[in-house]
Amino acid sequence: MTLNRLPRRGLLAAGPVILGLGALNACTTTDSSTLGGGSDGGGDAGAGGSTLTIFTSSEEMSFDPATSQGLAITSLALTARRLTAWKTSPDAPTELIPDLATDTGTVSEDGRTWTFTLQEGLTFEDGTPITAATIKYGLERSFAPELTGGLTYHKVLLEGGENYQGPFGGEHLDSIEVTDDLTLVFHLNRPYGAFGWIASTPAFAPVPEDSGQPEAYATAPVASGPYRLESYAAGSTIVLQRNENWDQATDQARTINADTVEFALAQDPSVVAQSIIADRPDAQNSFLASFVPTAQLVQAQNDANVGDRLVTSGPGALEYLALNTTSPALKDVKVRTAIQYAVDKTAYLTAKGGEISGDYATTLITPGIAGREEYSLYSDDPAGDPDKAKALLAEAGVSDLTLRLVITEDDTTVAEAIQQGLQRAGITVTIQPLDQNAWTAEVPAGDGTGYDLVLSSWQPDVPSPNANLTPLFDSSQIGNGNYNLARYSNKDVDAAILEASSTVDEAEAETKWAAVDKQILEDSPVVPLIYSKNSFLHGSGVSNFVIGEFPAYPNYTTVTLG
Repeated sequence: MTLNRLPRRGLLAAGPVILGLGALNACTTTDSSTLGGGSDGGGDAGAGGSTLTIFTSSEEMSFDPATSQGLAITSLALTARRLTAWKTSPDAPTELIPDLATDTGTVSEDGRTWTFTLQEGLTFEDGTPITAATIKYGLERSFAPELTGGLTYHKVLLEGGENYQGPFGGEHLDSIEVTDDLTLVFHLNRPYGAFGWIASTPAFAPVPEDSGQPEAYATAPVASGPYRLESYAAGSTIVLQRNENWDQATDQARTINADTVEFALAQDPSVVAQSIIADRPDAQNSFLASFVPTAQLVQAQNDANVGDRLVTSGPGALEYLALNTTSPALKDVKVRTAIQYAVDKTAYLTAKGGEISGDYATTLITPGIAGREEYSLYSDDPAGDPDKAKALLAEAGVSDLTLRLVITEDDTTVAEAIQQGLQRAGITVTIQPLDQNAWTAEVPAGDGTGYDLVLSSWQPDVPSPNANLTPLFDSSQIGNGNYNLARYSNKDVDAAILEASSTVDEAEAETKWAAVDKQILEDSPVVPLIYSKNSFLHGSGVSNFVIGEFPAYPNYTTVTLG
């Protein structure tokens, strides 16, 4: 597992859904002589003025909210506002705040109806009004079969969503009710306490009904955020210019001052990192969207001139060892508990790069999410307790245990740390590296017969315990491309997850989620290993480069120059 690997991200689902994967290092360039595509980091671009450059290894980007899995604080948030937004802080859990709406939603007593009122006077980049109807249309587009890949939270919660096929044939979804130009009422198929968070996901951005061919919107969006898309050259450069019809007074989530944001595509993270470390002129007003590669991370740590331009997050995504509960070798909870004690988390973290790469994990709900409770059910020593593991195996009458650990090809080093830890307790682990396609076919999409153990990681899409626990442990998320990789099925846990997600009172819901966390871990379907930390680099001309408690990524919407 490398520092450039993007954790798999979760979907808050009520039933089986298809989960999407992202990659921060999808491709690289081979020419290390120049950076970016169209301008220097601090000069003119297009209409002129200050330019913030974001270097990314991706060859292309989509600005269509219907097909986006973007976090509420990253690229899409520069062009597309939603009903709600996030306020991030390095010192406090992420807070849900209003964006297009006047508040974070009003819920009915039974938890099934949510009402949002828009601010008055909001407009798109062309000056036309942002109305409740444009948000309804944006949401309806996300159901269209020709617009795939986006998040699906709302699709499994809105009444009638399971059969709806989008608006392009003239059909509309009655559970999204527009009562006037400024009011939206959402009718859910069950009580759901965290719908305000769902309203911050990309599909809740407004889209004009006359926005043109649906497939073309990815590179020709109509902006509601502080920037509009000026030009798009796949594999080269995307230029965003200030949207003159965006009003800072209506937007408490975004604070920007650059006239232009330029995405330099298809960049080699190692080359970019070296240029930012050196603070070259073409990198001073820039940051690297990818995690800093290992070699450059060491270089930056040892370079006094870098200083606070190297920004490392707090503990973030959960990295874990999933134990296939349907494997004959792992059906006994005592055997699975023995593995909890046998694993050497210290060796795992060392293989990841040491303390800068993460904190030890003992719970399933990740840091930065309100209501998380700290506890440790198993060994308090991160190096484990192999003697306790041996005793549990003996109680279970198990000896000569051999397990198959399936990994992706870049996880070999950390897999060996797992292998060596379990060997101390007399457990033999064979490591099977697979390419990403083969791994997906065998593990999330397979029938569970090909593996005993699997390494994975999880980054929720929204800071709700539901987004940690439902996708990984609800029995509806087994197979079919979903991410209950432990193939864990417990009717009592399913009922507890449903009850917690249906609870409207936030404090009461948080208490229930904390109890579900412990209830699951008592069955030992996974071993929490670490909460990974992410390191990023920015140039000397960049200010307000903030990584909050959640997620462990910089907040693009508050980065400024100067």
